[in-house]
Amino acid sequence: MEKDEEKTDDYPDYYGCVIMIVDERIVTFINSMETENSRILENIEREALDARVPIIRKEMQSFLKVLLLVKRPMRVLEVGTAVGFSALLMSEYLPESAVITTIENYEKRIPIARENFRRAGKEAQITLLEGDAQDVLKTLDEPYDFIFMDAAKGQYIHFLPDVLRLLVPGGLLVSDNVMQDGSIIESRFCVERRDRTIHARMREYLYELKHNELLETSIVPLGDGVALSVKAEKGKKNIQENIQERKQI
Repeated sequence: MEKDEEKTDDYPDYYGCVIMIVDERIVTFINSMETENSRILENIEREALDARVPIIRKEMQSFLKVLLLVKRPMRVLEVGTAVGFSALLMSEYLPESAVITTIENYEKRIPIARENFRRAGKEAQITLLEGDAQDVLKTLDEPYDFIFMDAAKGQYIHFLPDVLRLLVPGGLLVSDNVMQDGSIIESRFCVERRDRTIHARMREYLYELKHNELLETSIVPLGDGVALSVKAEKGKKNIQENIQERKQI
């Protein structure tokens, strides 16, 4: 998680003041059928929630598991480690030789994440890079076939150029919490003044995901909203041209 989003009210879903983007009864029903994670993940999740540290919601956990089992990526990049829960969850659903690089800027959470990786015996598989993601991303040059964004929401748009550079053609970009507890649909004048910058930047980010020539994106009303983007082998124009050509045959 990035520094400008340490405050807990960016994640009100755990603290009883959420605007649900999906009917709460449906979410409760779906979550009631979830199976438990591994013991280490259950313990880390419990510790995180007790300490009021935000982690991905149950329905998002299931979504990630399915994506990873379908895609079977060998190189995963996570932007926003927090206490390491998501990285550890992903590690359990990757091929044995796959590796994860995760970036975290919040100094208080970095040692907790490192200790959690040690507890889980994942130190060799998961590499934690410390620092502002916008700076750290520029230092990376190896490609990734799966990128999970769960950091400072107002910074997603600034991370995107390097994320696209690092994502291989056919790779998946998963962006979490893109609906901002439903406030994304509101006029900027209905959003609290302190949240207007994040609100504007997230709208800009979603527009870019949907209109960028390199991406095909679906915005899914799951949890607090998730954007699932695939980096195209060809640009959208080439894809549309091929579709039109097939229609004319």
